[in-house]
Amino acid sequence: MGRVAGRFARVEPRRRAAALVLGLLSDLPRKNCWTLAEHAGAVTPDGMQHLLHRAKWEADAVRDDVRAYVVEHLADDDAVLVVDETGDLKKGTATVGVQRQYTGTAGRIENAQVAVYLVYSAARGHAAIDRALYVPRSWSDDPDRCRAAGIPDDLTFATKPQLAARMVARALDAGTPARWVAGDEVYGNNPHLRAALEARPIGYVLAISSTHQVLTRAGKLPAKALVARIPKRAWQRLSAGAGAKGERHYDWAHVDISGQAGRPGNWWLLVRRNRRTGELAFYRCFSPRPVSLSVLVRVAGQRWTVEETFQAGKGLAGLDEHQVRRWTSWHRWVTLAMLAHAFLAVTAAIERRDRPAPATLIPLTGNEIQHLFSALVSPVHSLAHRLHWSQWRRQHQARARTSHYRRQAAAQP
Repeated sequence: MGRVAGRFARVEPRRRAAALVLGLLSDLPRKNCWTLAEHAGAVTPDGMQHLLHRAKWEADAVRDDVRAYVVEHLADDDAVLVVDETGDLKKGTATVGVQRQYTGTAGRIENAQVAVYLVYSAARGHAAIDRALYVPRSWSDDPDRCRAAGIPDDLTFATKPQLAARMVARALDAGTPARWVAGDEVYGNNPHLRAALEARPIGYVLAISSTHQVLTRAGKLPAKALVARIPKRAWQRLSAGAGAKGERHYDWAHVDISGQAGRPGNWWLLVRRNRRTGELAFYRCFSPRPVSLSVLVRVAGQRWTVEETFQAGKGLAGLDEHQVRRWTSWHRWVTLAMLAHAFLAVTAAIERRDRPAPATLIPLTGNEIQHLFSALVSPVHSLAHRLHWSQWRRQHQARARTSHYRRQAAAQP
């Protein structure tokens, strides 16, 4: 918290931000302004709500501090910048960016809010270093709706690959050491993102669909059509990294393809084959200099660290438990949740480096560190404090119920 303290002009929001982050790192079953305020010893949630809504501080400046903190402790010249989106299921239509759209969280089209994240994935650990809320056209084309949610007037529609390109550029411009970018088909199928990365230049291993067209000496062909041209001897059994049940072994092969005319570099189509089912997956790859197949496989495997980051960020730091509707509040909550998760990721990396676990123990994980940290700093409140909050919640819920019933009665003919 000392790293970000200077971003808060007044002592009150500085203390509340620290209390909010401590609450996010606690073992509370639910994490919102109510529960975090109670955990901090406040008598109402007004202070926490003020911190997220109206207090004067810049979430983007704190985001930059989070990135610097992560890079300072996890820096790796061969690091991978992983881009991916995740969705939070929502009810109603007033929450900023919400609409019916596909989200991997539910695996189907749901009423959801979707955001794109950038994860710094290095040998010693991984953590989110940037975020961008996806604002659909149904919002960007409706100025009144945007104004009601606090969206800046100059915001224009941007696709998820465009948001990803901006975050990658922001990280590289800040001097973040990284050699690769990885992402799924949403990003690999987008030519503008690939062109932006090649222009930097930074290598990438981006998943693509089987029907994606790639340029070869024989002309443009769908990715799946090139598999038949790969000789048997070209396939190699390699691990994409350690999983929960051991090494993730697949058969891998790569084929030279063509890139943009006149631009230096090396381009490949990388193919992954499941050794048991024969299922295929495809990746477009670029590197300013030649690299081996094993390097491309390592980068492809590191893409899955973004899923681990989402799981830890949501499960340990309340990344998806924000109950806010406006643009500013969303960015502030998510940024402080990223800070909380970064603390766990960095602490785990330091522990593994400085105090290696004996053979009889697994290395300290973010889950275990969160459990220990919560036990060490958890405040003990009086019975009067707990009874006060019980009464406050019941009063608030009673007012909400009365309001819902009145609205329902007014809507009936």
